[in-house]
Formats: sequence, C-alpha cells, structure tokens
Amino acid sequence: MSEIEKKSNKSNGIYILFIIVLLGALAVMAYMWSNKKKELNSCNNANTELQADMQGMNDMMQSYVGDMSNDLRKDLKKMLETYDLLKEKDASKADSINMQKEKIQSLINQINRSKKLSAQQIFQLKKENETLRGIMKGYVKQIDSLNTLNLQLSSDLETKTSQLNSTIEERNQFKQEAEKSAEQVKKGAKLQCYSFASTGLKMRLNNTLEETTKARNTVQLKSSFTIGENQLTSSGNKTVFMQIINPEGKTLQSRASNVMQTENGMIAYSDKKEINYNNQSIDVAIFYDLHGEEALKGNYRVKIFCEGQLIGSDSFTLK
Repeated sequence: MSEIEKKSNKSNGIYILFIIVLLGALAVMAYMWSNKKKELNSCNNANTELQADMQGMNDMMQSYVGDMSNDLRKDLKKMLETYDLLKEKDASKADSINMQKEKIQSLINQINRSKKLSAQQIFQLKKENETLRGIMKGYVKQIDSLNTLNLQLSSDLETKTSQLNSTIEERNQFKQEAEKSAEQVKKGAKLQCYSFASTGLKMRLNNTLEETTKARNTVQLKSSFTIGENQLTSSGNKTVFMQIINPEGKTLQSRASNVMQTENGMIAYSDKKEINYNNQSIDVAIFYDLHGEEALKGNYRVKIFCEGQLIGSDSFTLK
C-alpha cells in the first residue's frame, strides 16, 4: 500500500471517530434536555397546583380579609396618633417622626385604594406594619427615657434652686443682721454732749469777758458743754464744730469758707475746736467773735457736730 493510501485511511479514521463522539454528545444532551423538560413540566404542574391552592385559600379566607384589613387600618391610624403624641413630647424628632408617619399613611392609602385584598397582600401589609411598629416602640422608649431624664434634671434643678434661694435668704439675713449691727455700733459710737451753757459775752473795763444777756453789749458768743464718755468710738484727735443760727435763721460765719461735711450734706459752721479724746468725758468751750458786728436781739440756736454727726444742741436769748 502506498504512502498516499495510508495517509488517506488514517484521516478517514479520525473523521469517523469525531463523528462518533459528536453523536454521543448529542445523545447525552438530548437525554438531559428530556429530563429537564420533565422537571420543568413537573414544576409548572406544582406551581399550577399551588396557585390553585392559594386561590382556594384566598376564596376561603375572603370573609375574614375584610375584617383583617379594617383592623390593620385602625392599627395604622393608632400609630399615627401615637406619633403625634411623641412629636408633642419631643419636637426635636419631628422630621424623623414625620418620615415614619408618611410610610404609615402610604400603607393606609394602599389599603383604601384596594377594594379587594388577598390574604397574601394582607400578610405582606401586616409584616410592614410590624416593622413600623417596632420602629415606633424604639421612639417611644427613647423619648420616654429623655422625658425621665428631663424630669430628673428638673427635680435636681428645683432642688438646687431651692438650696440657692435658701442660701441667698440666709446671706441676706446675715447681711441685714450685719448692717443692723454696724448701725447699732455706729449709733453706739456716736458722741453725745450735755451740760450746755451757751450765752453772749461782753467786754469789761479791765478787758476781761463776762456773760451777758444784752444784745447791744455782746462782742462774743460762747457755748460750753461736756462730751460724754464712750468706749465704742475711736480715740485721738477730733474736730468739734459749732454752728450758731441767729434770730433771722442765718448761720454766723467768720469766713465764707467755713463749711463742713455732715450726714445731711455740706453745711456752714461758725467756729471749731480741736480736742484730744481718750474715750473719757471732756469739757469743751467754743467761742465765736462778732468782729464788731452788732448782735441781734432774739433767740439763738446752737448745734454741735463731730465726725459729721450732730452730737448736741442748745439755745439762748439776747435781749
């Protein structure tokens, strides 16, 4: 056999083998397609039976579905009312609460639009309802916790405010008592003078002075008195001021600059005297020279001041 014939026989064998393999693959595919078709037919039959069973169940439960949809609608509306109350309790969550209310209202609208709901639809709506209810319970718990905390904080604030008010009242009471004590000390420290002897003085021929009640002879006015003992006031040098008011109500002044500071403001004085006060009784005499001015007839008033306070007064009359 020639080489050409050998090569031709070999090629034919390969083709035959390929055809055999191809036919075997087709047979396998045909077998598998037949089985899949049987399974698909079985699934279609089962699905048809399930659809028929489901329709039968829907038909059987149709009398109950209406009541279930009504109950579901009422439940959703109650949830809306609950959310409204929650929003009143915590306005900061209004946006998120409104989002949940929109979802609930959407379910209510869906129920209202569907004249005839299947049991499957009711079941699906109930699942969504339960999901929304779970979210609502979370809001209720969160807001109730915040309200409880707010109540506690309010209670603590009221307690602190009450304590603060009590402290302020005690402070004010202590302040009033301290002011009262200071006022009492101030009053107690005020000097007092007594044993007044106020009169006019005339010049005698021997150039000595003696008391007189005649206005035309008077050249000086004098007031002598005793400043009493006081252990509460401070000791040391003190200035005692004398104010003499003539019958016309005018304060006699040797100089226009003779003014002093008192509790009632600045007032004029007639003359003054420096004393060294050691908390014991001390006799004082203050003179006012008329400097040639004629004294008026009538009643004269004398007031004595020390440390801005009126410590005594007297009066006398010149005829």
